[in-house]
Amino acid sequence: MTDRLEGQCLCGAVRITVEGFHDPRPGACHCRMCQRWSGGLFLCFEAAAEGVTVTGEVAQYTSSAFSERAFCPRCGSHLWMRNTDGDADSYELMPGLFDAVLSAPLRSEVYVDQAMASVQLSGDHPTATRAVYESKNKSVQGDAT
Repeated sequence: MTDRLEGQCLCGAVRITVEGFHDPRPGACHCRMCQRWSGGLFLCFEAAAEGVTVTGEVAQYTSSAFSERAFCPRCGSHLWMRNTDGDADSYELMPGLFDAVLSAPLRSEVYVDQAMASVQLSGDHPTATRAVYESKNKSVQGDAT
């Protein structure tokens, strides 16, 4: 855990600073929506909104009834996903934007039963199938396609 992280998109037009306590270990999602957005696997780490500062122009896309995704309109780098169904108190940030997060181990993995054959992760981290994850997270029922 660290007190401050600094990251940027591919072209450097968007810069993100995360201050305060946060866990930089990324979680992985293999749902169909995340596969389409990322090209295979969505990785993110969570940070409290009050500790996140963003500079530069950001484009946002409402990807479902419960979330928005943000990207740099200049280079297309994915920046974050945020819940919009009342729990917008945090960001799910893309770990590749932050040099200090590159060595962080995987925290968790969801939708493991939907992982692409070419994207099989190993390690000792908690996992959940679609059924298990959706039974605990009612807002994501149906894994929008």
